[in-house]
Amino acid sequence: MAGQQSQSIQTLLEAEKEAAKIVQQARQYRVQRLKDARSEAAKEIEEYKKSKEAEFRAFEASHAGNIQAVQASVDKETEAKQQEIRAQYEANKDKVVKKLLDRVVLVKPELHRNLQKVEA
Repeated sequence: MAGQQSQSIQTLLEAEKEAAKIVQQARQYRVQRLKDARSEAAKEIEEYKKSKEAEFRAFEASHAGNIQAVQASVDKETEAKQQEIRAQYEANKDKVVKKLLDRVVLVKPELHRNLQKVEA
């Protein structure tokens, strides 16, 4: 009976070792699958990112001509307005300087209207 018990115990120990081995393999398999899934997800994310960047570059390139055309027209308009302002400045600067000098140099001395009323 003791031999049979020791053989049963030995069988149980072997079964336990086998079960531990199977559990360890399952854990390793799960860890490997998680690593593979992460790697695959990272690849998919990178591919998606590259496709979106290419799409954005294509969109940007297709609209770059419009932006340059608008910028050129704005630059022309700005230059035209600046030339107009310079022309008005050149045409009127002498008149403005003359008016300022007339106001400063040609002073007509008069009594203040309140002072005139008091004396009268």
